[in-house]
Amino acid sequence: MAISRRTLLKGLVATGVGAATGVGTYGYLYERDALRLVRVAVPVAGLAPSLAGLRVGFITDVHRSRWVTHDDVVSAVNLLMAAQPDVIVLGGDYVTWSDREFVAASAESLGALTAPHGVFAILGNHDDDRDMPAALVARGVQVLKDARTRLTIRNETLDLAGIRFWTRRPADIARVLRGAAGTVVLLAHDPRRLAEAAELKVPLMLSGHTHGGQVVLPLMGAIAARKFPILAGIARRGSTTLFVSRGVGTVYVPVRINCPPEVALVTLEAAPRA
Repeated sequence: MAISRRTLLKGLVATGVGAATGVGTYGYLYERDALRLVRVAVPVAGLAPSLAGLRVGFITDVHRSRWVTHDDVVSAVNLLMAAQPDVIVLGGDYVTWSDREFVAASAESLGALTAPHGVFAILGNHDDDRDMPAALVARGVQVLKDARTRLTIRNETLDLAGIRFWTRRPADIARVLRGAAGTVVLLAHDPRRLAEAAELKVPLMLSGHTHGGQVVLPLMGAIAARKFPILAGIARRGSTTLFVSRGVGTVYVPVRINCPPEVALVTLEAAPRA
């Protein structure tokens, strides 16, 4: 029996809708909870030899909400703590849309993080400027809001500089970096600050914000890829290395596809000489 064009099109549409529904269900039921620890070695220009091998734990984009639960955050904390980082940094977006209902809960879960050289944090675009940092500070986390702190590790200087999401002008970032010495790590929620970091010759920058694209479709990729220098992993510009984490939570829709959540153990290594 011959199949009409209309029947064929209806069949194709139904197949497509069914496939999309199946993928979405998989992304909701499984992949958004498939948290993993990513171990990555990052090249750092001018790294002091004694700092080679330093392990930086990195958690970002928790997005504590009705969809990202206390247990989800605790799993991320436990996974990172088991890796025994030397220092820990948090990359922002601890809740979604500054939702005060989850501010204390997010900070409480993250408060279990400890490291020999401390736990430090910046804020993301979803975090308010008062309640969230206060909740983190109350649990022993040092929050860097356009600020810099100096650590002495293995008799060498490591400066952590953290900028707000809306701090974008090179002159404003340079003001935060003024007086920095030794190895400098810029904590910037938005990886688009790579351009400014490279202009200022910052050796290493750590970012989140992208969620790795969150939904990465076969052939099409991620729509967000057009905005950022890289969605996840390592990028280099000049003497600056950028590492972007896919983060822990989700936003807009509680789904991840081809983009599992992660916490990262970032190991510093000397960059090859040019």
